[in-house]
Amino acid sequence: MSGLRSFLARRLLLGALQTVAVVLLVFALTEALPGDAAVALAGDQPDPARIAAIRETMHLDRPTHERLADWATGLLHGDLGTSLTSGRPVGQYIADGFGPTLLLATLTVALLVPIGFGLGVLAARHEGRLADRLISSATLAVYAVPEFALGVLLVTVLALQLGWLPPTAVGYGTDLLGHPAALVLPVLVLLSRPVCSLSRLVRAGMIDALASPYVAQARRYGISGTRIRYAHALPNALAPAAQQLARTIDWLLCGVIVVEALYVIPGLGTVLLNAVAERDVPVVQGLAVVFGVLTVVLNLGADLVAHGLAPRAGAAA
Repeated sequence: MSGLRSFLARRLLLGALQTVAVVLLVFALTEALPGDAAVALAGDQPDPARIAAIRETMHLDRPTHERLADWATGLLHGDLGTSLTSGRPVGQYIADGFGPTLLLATLTVALLVPIGFGLGVLAARHEGRLADRLISSATLAVYAVPEFALGVLLVTVLALQLGWLPPTAVGYGTDLLGHPAALVLPVLVLLSRPVCSLSRLVRAGMIDALASPYVAQARRYGISGTRIRYAHALPNALAPAAQQLARTIDWLLCGVIVVEALYVIPGLGTVLLNAVAERDVPVVQGLAVVFGVLTVVLNLGADLVAHGLAPRAGAAA
């Protein structure tokens, strides 16, 4: 227990430092973005006086360190700021786009866990045989295809040529659950690479565990092969797989920009793209902070799970 408390304290401290670093890095990077929001809002033929008035209204004329202090203080109170272009709270933008993104992530993870672990275990059980070679070859081939290219291919074949599925989510708004056909192609694209990486990781972990001395000792004691595989080898494969799964969930919540843009899904990725196009810095900053904090929290949880499943692997992480 003392070792677990020490590990938890170290990870919490590291997570807090990472969160502070995320806030500072997000502010620095958004400050370095080209263009000027005041110029963008002033119109096609901006007047210098109008630009100056807009900058003053938005507090863009204040020193950088003062704006950083105000923004960080607002974050501590749960205030992500206000959009420069619409005047709406940034939190409202995130709330509007979070539903479709969370739906895509949830459906993908619900399919990813059984498929990824199932393929990995199946390949490990049949190491070197036909099933293992087929799974390894197929996962390697699919992983090599970029998400955008796979998405375009699926749209061309399944939507345009065969007409089985809608090519985009245009016209469905945020009610995607009421139109499940519009979710099939995005979920397939989101599943493609994570399934490959997770199954290969589980396969490698189980093969290494099955070749370890303690498994050989268990066999000498007459323990059944099924119990060895699932009670002894699989938990050791789950430790790194849990960390990979956390990174996948983080990517699903924070990195679905390409998929949402391709299938016109009004999620967080679309909100971020629109904010960047409009030079709406507070929205970009707010989304980046939310994504960064999610990354820290998910990786902290994955480290705790990995430490519980395999303390030596968790300590090494």
